[in-house]
Amino acid sequence: MQVYIFEFIGTAMLILLGNGIVANVALKNTFGADAGWVGITIGWAMAVFVGVFVSADVSGAHLNPAVTIALAVAGKFGFDLVPGYLFAQLLGAMTGTTLVWLTYKKQYDSTEDQSAILSSFATTPAMKSPVWNFATEFIASFAFILAIFYIAGGTDTTGPLSLGSLDALPVALLVLAIGMSLGGATGYAINPARDLGPRIMHTLLPIPNKGASAWWYAWIPVVAPMVGGVVAALVFLWIGI
Repeated sequence: MQVYIFEFIGTAMLILLGNGIVANVALKNTFGADAGWVGITIGWAMAVFVGVFVSADVSGAHLNPAVTIALAVAGKFGFDLVPGYLFAQLLGAMTGTTLVWLTYKKQYDSTEDQSAILSSFATTPAMKSPVWNFATEFIASFAFILAIFYIAGGTDTTGPLSLGSLDALPVALLVLAIGMSLGGATGYAINPARDLGPRIMHTLLPIPNKGASAWWYAWIPVVAPMVGGVVAALVFLWIGI
């Protein structure tokens, strides 16, 4: 049970700080409007650092269903733990984004731009093209999770792969690199829980002028990262190092 609790806490911290920076930049009447894309990518990297550091020593700090599934496919994590981890991650993401809404309640109430509101919850593509949007999320997720295998100890075959707290910084730098390099096309969800949980809360929360939750797009940031993660796991096993 403790591993699920810390996976929940780590994911909630990740989303609180990650979506928090987007809200600070995107919403009306904040002090962060000038931070732009660089501010968002740095903020998300630091959100990953905090989430991993808080939860790594107990749960392994997956914080991402694509990571959990990839580790299971690679034989580094028990499939029996996967459902509990995925539930904890989704619930953590929903909780974290709700805390962002409470933090910026007055700013949400005064913002009329529907796309700005949605961007502080979930991702949408810069250009609508499902095939290429899927490809972008697949490539970014593949790169992210393949790198995770080696950050967490690619040569360790004695037990489950786990991100220790000392790996929080390299993982954060990895997310920063992906955001700066590959994030411009789709907003780099690279995490099904990060996108689905907040999108559910965008639908449920009483936010004036929020508009639609773009469910037409929601399957891509859920499916593409998981496919990218599985392929990354298979490549990792094929390389054999």
